Amino acid sequence: MTDTAPQATRAWVLHPDIPERRAGRDPAYALEEAVALARALPGLDVAGSEIVRLNHPNPGTLFGRGKIEELRALIEAEDIGLVLIDGPLSPVQQRNIERAWNVKVLDRTGLILEIFSDRAATREGVLQVEMAALSYQRTRLVRAWTHLERQRGGLGFVGGPGETQIEADRRAIDDQIVRLRRQLDKVVRTRQLHRKARAKVPFPIVALVGYTNAGKSTLFNRLTGAQVMQKDMLFATLDPTMRRIELPGGGPEVILSDTVGFISDLPTELVAAFRATLEEVLEADLIVHVRDISHPETEAQDEDVHAILDSLGVRESTPRIEVWNKIDQLDADRRQAALTKAARTDDVLALSAATGDGIDALVAAIDAKLARDTHVTEVHLGFDEGRRRAWLFDQGVVEDERQTQDGFALTVRWSDKQAAQFETI
Repeated sequence: MTDTAPQATRAWVLHPDIPERRAGRDPAYALEEAVALARALPGLDVAGSEIVRLNHPNPGTLFGRGKIEELRALIEAEDIGLVLIDGPLSPVQQRNIERAWNVKVLDRTGLILEIFSDRAATREGVLQVEMAALSYQRTRLVRAWTHLERQRGGLGFVGGPGETQIEADRRAIDDQIVRLRRQLDKVVRTRQLHRKARAKVPFPIVALVGYTNAGKSTLFNRLTGAQVMQKDMLFATLDPTMRRIELPGGGPEVILSDTVGFISDLPTELVAAFRATLEEVLEADLIVHVRDISHPETEAQDEDVHAILDSLGVRESTPRIEVWNKIDQLDADRRQAALTKAARTDDVLALSAATGDGIDALVAAIDAKLARDTHVTEVHLGFDEGRRRAWLFDQGVVEDERQTQDGFALTVRWSDKQAAQFETI
């Protein structure tokens, strides 16, 4: 029987090392991340990669004439069908490079959009990706290549039908953006209703955030017993996954939220596109920042996560716990050093989500952090306020109650969120 499975497209990854854009990061690790991004996209076979040092980027082709020719020869010799350039390309640069090499070229934004398209699961996530992709595509109207047509779906940057007229494309894209925006408005209104319903639930929201591939989904599964996609792959999770769990030892019930992984140089239009995914972070009562402590650039990744949280408008006052994950991947000396340093640092825990080592300490820390956010108040209710009294008991916040001449006096321990909810009853 003949095997009809499509052959993977051979891809080559280039990381332009431009000193003014480097920001102190090691180009070798940047290239490693770019290759991991490429491998996260189905239908690609990463045949090779390299760092290209550029002191003065060419405005028309990014690379100089000599480098363009050198790379063209390599691309032909390796039978490469797609070149991924780890950085931004202007439409002019992309068009000129494609003409020079006679292959499809994709920049970092286009690649991440393709991955997002492949992974988005919720209706809003899909619509947001399509909107971002169309806006990106409109600026360059990238022609597709027929030899990739039947390999996968996606957004049309890597594969799709043949070339169309530019003006017809522009009109079609504009019409599609209008249509998607209308659909998105309906979905957003539905989500707002769901958020309002969730706001009435007293359970605090604990949001897991962190750099992509830091192990958030593994930790989420460890804490909840859920089966969220967990792979050693960038952007394994792209839509918010929420589970209600009860903390052991009589602790409170919480809603645990797994979120999309952050990444350096994430294009601003993609942050906007995934605002829905990150809404849970904005609403969180506690943020658990998961770091891959075994990664050579864990400090730089930490800075990227904080920068994105700041850009999203996450309040500094929101309580946070920092988790140093993957200690099982450290050698004995580094592991002991990490454990010792974490033990001496406030709100930092070292653990392994994969093995479960340190999970109990994290659960206790979450419990303590949320308990710290409560205060005791005396509430007076009349005999005719049975509904409000029942609500307090349903929340489990009543510590003491006594009957008075006019009704009931209750001693309650609750959070500001619960107190605000009580006022609406």
